[in-house]
Amino acid sequence: MLGRRRSRSAPDAVDITERIRRRALDLKPVGAGVPANSGNRFPPPRPAEADPPGPGGRSAKLLSFAQTPVYRLHDAAPVERAELHQVLAVLSDRLEAQGPLGDSRWDLEGRVGGLIEEVLDDLNLRLNSREQVDLVDLLVGELIGLGPIERLLADETVSEIMVNGPDAIFVERRGRVQATDEAFRGAIHLMSVVERIAERAGRRIHELQPIMDARIDEGVWANIVVPPLAVDGPTMTIRKVAREAISLDRMVRQGNLSADMAAVLKVAVRCRLNVVISGASGSGKTTLLGALSETIAPDERIVTVEDTAELRLCQTHVVPLETRRLNGIGRGEVTQRQLLRNALRMRPDRIIVGELRGSEAIDLVTAMSSGHDGVLTTLHAGRPREALGRLEILVSAAAPDVSARSYRAQVAQAVNLIVHVERMDDGQRRVTRVTEVVGLEDDTIVTQDLFAFAYTGVDDLGRVQGAFKTTGLKPRFMERVGPFGLEDTLRHALASGRES
Repeated sequence: MLGRRRSRSAPDAVDITERIRRRALDLKPVGAGVPANSGNRFPPPRPAEADPPGPGGRSAKLLSFAQTPVYRLHDAAPVERAELHQVLAVLSDRLEAQGPLGDSRWDLEGRVGGLIEEVLDDLNLRLNSREQVDLVDLLVGELIGLGPIERLLADETVSEIMVNGPDAIFVERRGRVQATDEAFRGAIHLMSVVERIAERAGRRIHELQPIMDARIDEGVWANIVVPPLAVDGPTMTIRKVAREAISLDRMVRQGNLSADMAAVLKVAVRCRLNVVISGASGSGKTTLLGALSETIAPDERIVTVEDTAELRLCQTHVVPLETRRLNGIGRGEVTQRQLLRNALRMRPDRIIVGELRGSEAIDLVTAMSSGHDGVLTTLHAGRPREALGRLEILVSAAAPDVSARSYRAQVAQAVNLIVHVERMDDGQRRVTRVTEVVGLEDDTIVTQDLFAFAYTGVDDLGRVQGAFKTTGLKPRFMERVGPFGLEDTLRHALASGRES
């Protein structure tokens, strides 16, 4: 690391370092012969490895470790992990002598900045001024922030963070899940961060209330499970929502769908079709929902209903609604069904439901089949037919006295289009089918594919190969397009034999 010169000649420094390291890591003493990088559970990177950009443009190395790509973000830190723990232990003692840490980051940065040179001298560490500034920020994050989570939250390439344990932190980057070299100092440190998140959210988490969903920051949500439900210790799953919505045109450039697909979807939204986006968890349903929502006219009143507010709409006439969970004494819950029922009273031109999960499905299907068109929503399903089946199950569970034929007919009347999205083995997310719901025949919902992704194989780099193809079928909703003057656009996009 540039500007760092470590003294290894003082024998007493070795004893102090080991004592501090054991205390900071919450670990048992280690014997002689500990590898030089024992503070890091991964081996040092090979010089030949590529260095993809990390936050702030600094390098963060990527390499294969036990066939798992490891994201080496900590290599860009001003000190090695073991040294960070040493500095933290000494610094904590000095700060404790001054009084409580408090919760002001600004004040603590000043206190740490005033002590950092003295602490580094005590540990025979030499850093240049730039590295000292970076180290102060790192230390404050460890002391009153979220520790290694802060660095991952600041990394714009990271979309999800999965903490399985103190030294088992994984991330999703560009559609692929990777191990990281980040780690908490131990189980105690991890639990303190969990409690810090709960406190900021005005919540409590303990063995009697061991599951919590909390907003960490704007657009950042965490699901946390602690013992006894989490057998091996606290776990966290953190999802970062994109700060800006991605447009359909950008998704075309990224290869998520074809230009013809995007054109048909724009027509569908403009013509107020009811569209359901289906796919597995993490397939990109919410991203696509946001992209479709961008095509809604700016003068329409949009009411969004979400369990967790994630949508970032560009329009100004938007009313976002978010559910509320039970408080610490089992009160105050507001469900999606309650919000949806209220949304229908708010004179909406459009209703967008982030994800259909429960009894709210019957209210939405009833609204869609009784003239409230232009609805957009998502649903967990493996394929379009499964999406219809799941929607039937949700409706029937909320209205068990209604006959199967009745709610099936209602679903067939309510839904116009199903857009199915998948995350491929290479991490790329693609729209694999655009399916129209034609109607009900002999108690069976009839559908037809307008587009499909034709898989052809995998190239030498592991990238999925294929093409988006039209089926050439004429959609039933063609008759609804005329008043909007979009017939030619739709015909051109659906031309038989086109592929991209």
